[in-house]
Amino acid sequence: MSQSDSSQYTWAGRFSEPTSDLVKRYTASVAFDQRMWRQDIRASLAHATMLARQGIISADDLAAIEHGMAQIVREIEAGTFVWSLDLEDVHLNIEKRLTTLVGDAGKRLHTGRSRNDQVATDIRLYLRDATDDIVALLTEFQRRLLNLAEQEAATALPGFTHLQVAQPVTFGHHLLAYFEMTRRDSERFTDCRRRINRLPLGAAALAGTTYPIDRKLVADLLGFDGVCENSLDAVSDRDFAIEFCAAGALLMMHLSRLSEELVLWMNPCFGFITLADRFCTGSSIMPQKKNPDVPELARGKTGRVYGHLTALLTLMKGQPLAYNKDNQEDKEPLFDTVDTLTDTLRVFAEMIPGITTSPKRMRAALLQGFATATDLADYLTRKGLPFRDAHAAVGLAVRRAEQRGVDLAELSLAELRELSPLVDDDVFAALTLDGSLAARNHIGGTAPTQVLAAIARARARIPGSER
Repeated sequence: MSQSDSSQYTWAGRFSEPTSDLVKRYTASVAFDQRMWRQDIRASLAHATMLARQGIISADDLAAIEHGMAQIVREIEAGTFVWSLDLEDVHLNIEKRLTTLVGDAGKRLHTGRSRNDQVATDIRLYLRDATDDIVALLTEFQRRLLNLAEQEAATALPGFTHLQVAQPVTFGHHLLAYFEMTRRDSERFTDCRRRINRLPLGAAALAGTTYPIDRKLVADLLGFDGVCENSLDAVSDRDFAIEFCAAGALLMMHLSRLSEELVLWMNPCFGFITLADRFCTGSSIMPQKKNPDVPELARGKTGRVYGHLTALLTLMKGQPLAYNKDNQEDKEPLFDTVDTLTDTLRVFAEMIPGITTSPKRMRAALLQGFATATDLADYLTRKGLPFRDAHAAVGLAVRRAEQRGVDLAELSLAELRELSPLVDDDVFAALTLDGSLAARNHIGGTAPTQVLAAIARARARIPGSER
């Protein structure tokens, strides 16, 4: 291979023939890793600043590099930058353009680093930015969830176990369960960010570098909390990316559960809610249809994120230290996970205020399922009947009400006294839906006063959420 043919390849001196076009296409990553161009330039500028301060490159070289990088930023933002498949990835594309613009100063930029620690740094910078964005989007979703919960703090809703009517809750209380789930999700992302925010740069290919670099300076310039303290680990592991995807999978699992309930509640057999038309679609053949496509698709996209988590775990499980080309395959699953989480949170934050409830349908469903049966058992227990005896007595009451086609509250006082002489006329207060809700008046309970108190506590945890 002639010098002119090989000049674009940083490793060309070792090889006697050019890379085949098939291998170029197979090994190139620039089509997807170019999204990290901002992070690559930021890291390169910090590296160059450190090299200059350590006397490894001159002040003139640093100025030229800064000038060239500013030009590259303008070109990429304007859409005039030419991305080359021959240059394989985002790093070599930017380096080649920099060298074209500023000459030897651009060639000196790579002193004391390798693409191995360069890409590991770029990924961490990218993922740190993405984590911050996702936490912000999650917070906005939570704000809107709290607004709807407050609006529906006293709206009676069937609480289900085994998807059978169990006990009355409020719709606001039900929504707060998802607030708690996503609060833990937010904590997981915040905790994960701490492990993302360690600087690999300076590990070079795998063993460090012979140049007198200052890794702490680079970490400070890039806002890292510290440095990766083992050069082999710094370039070879992607556990921080796997942890991010695991947090993402849990978040999507929670949003998928909410999606499933929205789909069920919107079904005319339930009729508990409607979604705003802008979040639904119709049918090409059935004009009456209003399909909840957004929550349905969120359920489907959850499996996509699960798949990416499994892909990254599988990618890493058989790799010896240190860097291997396998790790190029970490980016597409990671990028798609970021995109899926971002898009899902955005659309859900918009969709939540478009939920309209049907309190009448919710109450009607509660009256079909003997939802206050436990309240009757508790009433008898408070009167002195052992709970197991009370449980048996209420079971008989439910059977009688079912035979008559009425709710427990519609049984006469005489019928209830046949079950236990402890029943008095105050029993009906315990059998009403509102009475059942109000009785659960403790932290974590579904009483409307407790729901409002829980919302106040939740808003105090989210800056800017106060009413």
